[in-house]
Amino acid sequence: MQTDKIFYSLFQAFPSIFFAIIGETTVNINAYEFVSIEVKQTAFRIDGVFIPTSETTNQPLYFVEVQFQLDPTFYRRFFAEIFLYLRQNESVNFWRAVVIYPQRSLDPSDRLPYELLLNSSQVQRIYLDELDTGENSLQVAIIKLIIEREETAIDKGRELILQARQQLADEATTKQIVELIETILLYKFTRLSREELAEMLGIDEEFKKTRMYQSIKEDGLEEGRQQGRQQGRQQGRQEGRQEAKLEAIPRLLALGLSVEQVAVALDLTVAQVQQAAQNQSS
Repeated sequence: MQTDKIFYSLFQAFPSIFFAIIGETTVNINAYEFVSIEVKQTAFRIDGVFIPTSETTNQPLYFVEVQFQLDPTFYRRFFAEIFLYLRQNESVNFWRAVVIYPQRSLDPSDRLPYELLLNSSQVQRIYLDELDTGENSLQVAIIKLIIEREETAIDKGRELILQARQQLADEATTKQIVELIETILLYKFTRLSREELAEMLGIDEEFKKTRMYQSIKEDGLEEGRQQGRQQGRQQGRQEGRQEAKLEAIPRLLALGLSVEQVAVALDLTVAQVQQAAQNQSS
């Protein structure tokens, strides 16, 4: 799972999630733009920066780093990039740094040169497995879905979709949240197609209305629909969907789902699931 990429994609599309996990719930998110910055005359690239959209604002600039692998010299690189950027951008007066770890064990021990900064409000370290999902529980719970175990991730995704429908009155926002959950799970389950995942989550009809599904149609990435164009649109769609369901059965069983759960998720009979599993093993 490419954690850096998905975090930066999420912050680009839903900046409110970043401010929710750092506890800044009163920030005007419209006053910020999330960008990637290349530090001049060096090989440094700072992948995540929330920059105030107004040069005269007193809002701080946020440097964001996602660290899902142990890097013993991480802080030496991170602060070198930050201070070089500040040297080259004299208009920046207020800044904060945020590092996101999946768990505390990946926080490197080489901290002594930066101890004062790390213990100040200037730098915030986030450990996803320790985040409290009490306040702003939906947004925080969605970001924690990234570190959810594969065995429980699909069920957790369904739970969050139900929670979004219950808590959010705005239909457009609910659709955005559904698409966000789908995106995270697609990164976790690369073996599943987008339609297979939508069916497992029980949101096939909503999925068809999302930007993600429209992109699939435009790029021609759906194998079932390619077969449909060759054999006749209506018949091909039905056959393609059925074939995709049958091909998904061994993968879903391998994830630990029971025959009955797979049958419900894919809208098949138990006999069809058992037959497909037998065909795969023979």
